Amino acid sequence: MGELSTYLVSAFIGISLAAATGFRIFMPLFLLSLGCRLELFQVGNEWAWAGSNLVLITTSIAMVIEVAAYYIPLVDNILDTISIPLATIAGTLLFAVQFTDISPFFRWSAAIIAGGGTAATISTVLAGTRAASSIGTAGLGNFIISTMETIGSSVLTILAIFVPFMAVLVVFALFYFFGKFGKKQLQKKLKKT
Repeated sequence: MGELSTYLVSAFIGISLAAATGFRIFMPLFLLSLGCRLELFQVGNEWAWAGSNLVLITTSIAMVIEVAAYYIPLVDNILDTISIPLATIAGTLLFAVQFTDISPFFRWSAAIIAGGGTAATISTVLAGTRAASSIGTAGLGNFIISTMETIGSSVLTILAIFVPFMAVLVVFALFYFFGKFGKKQLQKKLKKT
């Protein structure tokens, strides 16, 4: 029972960190590196490099550039085109890092499906939201979306690290909201045709 609960918590952390990369790719990587460096939590030996000075500096610079770039009109839309595949990769890696003691086949299969899939879904929905905002507000409303994404990524990462059960509930709530909102939008389009 203890091993099952350990795997369950690891899955919650992995899914939540993957979801956080759907909001901002480098924020979870930076916070994970910072947490490792400050020894707030432990990762397996395979991923000990995450707390190195080089990784911390690199992820902090990348995170600042990414956050700042999303506040530049048109650049934010360009970033959305590359963020989906990059978030998928980051989500896969952050899920996989939680399972260092299981078979590589299972770890990477689950990481691609649960981690990469979660990150890709959230990144895709947010890219669509930003595109709609760009059209509806001529890009003037995009700073609100960018701010919410940065806050969402930060909060979800912190919850994933310290309160994984709550973090995964937030992820499920997001998917529920995305599903309801998407269904409503689809119904509106069908009524117009």
